[in-house]
Amino acid sequence: MSPQAVPLDRVFHALADPARRTMLERLTRGPASVSELAQPLAMSLPAVAQHLAVLELSGLVTSQKVGRVRTCQIEAGALQPAEQWINDRRIIWERRLDRLGDYLARQSKDPGKGETP
Repeated sequence: MSPQAVPLDRVFHALADPARRTMLERLTRGPASVSELAQPLAMSLPAVAQHLAVLELSGLVTSQKVGRVRTCQIEAGALQPAEQWINDRRIIWERRLDRLGDYLARQSKDPGKGETP
């Protein structure tokens, strides 16, 4: 397993849940308290706290507690490894599909070529 696998796995795991994605969407507009993040979700505050723990473990979110209020903010740079991983695979598949397209274009120009008797 590559050294990048564990952080990348944590990011994809965090992004896999719709409630966590909702929280991240809200945090793109700026920092928010836990209760603000919980407001649109049909779940208890302890459940929200568990989701936030997953987001923090992945590095996508940081939080700090001031008094009785825990405020969260997004760490957009944490998405960069996932973005790079996806982009690397996109490039590989685009090249493969380009080669397949070239091959099929050659076959359509000369239908007898490449056939075996």
